[in-house]
This record gives sequence, C-alpha cells and structure tokens, in this order.
Amino acid sequence: MKILLASKEKFLIKKGYEFLGIPKNQLKIGAINTALNVVEDKVYLQYVKEYREDMKLSGISFEEFDVEGKSKDEILRFFNDKNIIQVFGGNLFYLLKIFREVGFQGILKDLLNKGLYYVGCSAGTYVMCPTIEVGGWKVARNRYGVTDLSGFGYVPYLIKCHYTDDKKDLIKEKMKTLKYPLRILRDEQAILVEDGKSTFLGDSEEVKLD
Repeated sequence: MKILLASKEKFLIKKGYEFLGIPKNQLKIGAINTALNVVEDKVYLQYVKEYREDMKLSGISFEEFDVEGKSKDEILRFFNDKNIIQVFGGNLFYLLKIFREVGFQGILKDLLNKGLYYVGCSAGTYVMCPTIEVGGWKVARNRYGVTDLSGFGYVPYLIKCHYTDDKKDLIKEKMKTLKYPLRILRDEQAILVEDGKSTFLGDSEEVKLD
C-alpha cells in the first residue's frame, strides 16, 4: 500500500508524483473534487484553476470526479481504469460528510487492496489521519453538521498542512490538546507512506515543534 499525503496540489506536479514510482506516461489519476463543491474563496478557486491548467500541460492522465450522490458501483466504475486515487483540498468537513454518506471509507479500502495508490492534498490528507481536528484550526468554517471528527486512520499521527513560521506559537499551544503525535507540512512538502513506513519529502527540513 502506498499513500502520498501532501499540503498542496502543485507540489505534486513539481516532484511529488515521481515518488509514487510510476512512470509519468503511465499515471492514470482519478481526482475526487467533492471538497470544492462548497468553496467560495476566489483565491483558492483561482489556484485550483491554475493547477488544472498545469496538469493539462504536464501530459499526465487526469480525470476529476465528484462522489456526492454516487453509488458504490459508480465510484468503483470510475476508478476501474485508474491507478491513482487523488483527493483535492477544499472544505474538509463537507468532504468527510459526503464520504460518510457514500461509504467511501470502505470503497477506498477496496481500491487500495486492488493496488491503487492514494494521493491526498490538504483536506484529502487530513481525512487519512486518526482525526481531522487539526484541519479545523486554520479558520472558522462551515462544518456542515459534522461533530464526529474521526478520520480514516491510515497513519498513526495527525498532520498540519499549510504551515508557515508565523503560525508557530498558535500551533504549539493547540498541540497541547492533542492525543496523537503531530507532523507538520509546508506547502512544498509531503509524507510518503509505504507498507507502514513514513518518509518525509521536501527540499527544506521537516518542522518539529516541542
């Protein structure tokens, strides 16, 4: 099982995808864009537009899919010819709500058992942790009625995406409330998880706060 957990999508084009060990011309990415359904932030939507344009220029096979309202058979059918499951950023709480509604946790397990790899970005990274609580630290946002913050638990730690140095004191304070270890990612960093082993990726050092 191979899982790549990143902070932002553009890092994947620059170098992230290469860590999956699949030649560029053989990548067949199915990207779940459900977390974008309720995003109104124009800056982030512009970023996503640029990422989509960059993906077209990259020549990588890339097809988006919204799982909201879809059946298990429809979701499995979409991924039938893919080798990568990618999950966009966006509203984390909305994403988790829809994932629960369609039973995506079980579907994901089936897909990973078939040999597909998982790539998460921001919200797509948070859902793979034991809980998504860290994803709610950044800004106040609509939680769409989600009160159970349990994640899928594919890694034994929590991840804070989009770290910048000005957030150091705030995160150090919030860390005191956590029941799990915390790992931190800047936007040009990621963690590769393969057969239970986690490898930090990025040109700069991993941030570690005591």
